[in-house]
Amino acid sequence: MSTEPQPLDDVASRPVLRLMSGRDRRVKAGHPWAFSNEIAMTAAARALPPGTPVRLEGDDGVKHGTWLFNPHSLIAARRLSADPGMVLGAAYFRARLGECMALRDRLVGAPFYRLVHAEADGLPGLVIDRYGDALALQANTAGMDRATPLLVAALRELIDPRVIVARNDSAVRGLEGLKEESGLLHGEDATARVREGGLDFSIDLLSGQKTGWFFDQRDNRAHVAALASGATMLDAFCHTGGFGLLSAQAGARQVTLLDRSEHALALAMETARRHGFGETVSARRGDAMEVMENMIKAGQSFDIVVADPPAFAKARKDHPAAMRGYSRLARLAAQLVAPGGYLFMASCSHHVSPGDFTDAVAQGVARTRRPARLLATTGAGMDHPVHPLLPESAYLKGLLLHLPA
Repeated sequence: MSTEPQPLDDVASRPVLRLMSGRDRRVKAGHPWAFSNEIAMTAAARALPPGTPVRLEGDDGVKHGTWLFNPHSLIAARRLSADPGMVLGAAYFRARLGECMALRDRLVGAPFYRLVHAEADGLPGLVIDRYGDALALQANTAGMDRATPLLVAALRELIDPRVIVARNDSAVRGLEGLKEESGLLHGEDATARVREGGLDFSIDLLSGQKTGWFFDQRDNRAHVAALASGATMLDAFCHTGGFGLLSAQAGARQVTLLDRSEHALALAMETARRHGFGETVSARRGDAMEVMENMIKAGQSFDIVVADPPAFAKARKDHPAAMRGYSRLARLAAQLVAPGGYLFMASCSHHVSPGDFTDAVAQGVARTRRPARLLATTGAGMDHPVHPLLPESAYLKGLLLHLPA
């Protein structure tokens, strides 16, 4: 008989940490982070294990609730609860996850969504994606890493999933002193399907990118598909073919999927054949920008071009190179758009601001000497809420352009 995991700590002995004098303004304003230079880092504080629950107080005695503390991280404390005496056990995590699930069920209406989006859902550093009876969990902070057994128990009680996969292979875990690793937390079969726009997409939760599917692009895929009837299309950096296959479903005449991953393309074509798009959809493997350059030389063009690359800026120092990369990609993509066609480009680099991304794309398109209309600037869907005081968590940026004849 299984037993419920123990709470993260003993509330009675929970350590008290204090904010330094004059450095409590952000926390008092409701910011969910406290940085290491805002906390009195005593020898006792530095000795606490990463992920330890603490009571955070101001030097004026104001109590700021329960936080998860990591003495080795620049973001030293992350807010978990306004209650400094909150018991961080199974009931707490069931309640938090249950509230997240109720919101997504209302927003999306089907069990395919981002179930937890970190700080905006009050679970700092935690990402959970739901694929019906399969779940992918990513714990990017030491606190959520320690809480994983409680999270798994809560998810099994709330959803009774067939499988729960840990996708703890994000580089940001290194900032918390955590290893990058993936594996099964519950169940045995890591394959799954996600239903969107009337299609069932094949995905692999263990070997796909990130958590296996990009729910954040759901609305953007629908915008592009609405333009696709009778069109030819290039879906560059396609992963498992979300943009391209939904456009085929909407009546695209011909779709080319382009990605460097043979496994992702195989899953995409499996989906295409299952839905009868085998003759409409084709796959091309290779480095997207190199292939696009070759397509330009060959005189190819498409009514719609989608370019949704992985993050070009994974750290702040990558910003200049990322700007050059987005500009180059926009130049190549625009040259492949037929007169009167459409270009959709996206960036998932949170180190690149919306304004900087728009500038880079505009400069790249301008180098082709083609006129362009910006039809829409977009972001992630509503199942990816943003904490109002963490605008940097609004990482996804999309631009839909029309290139007149």
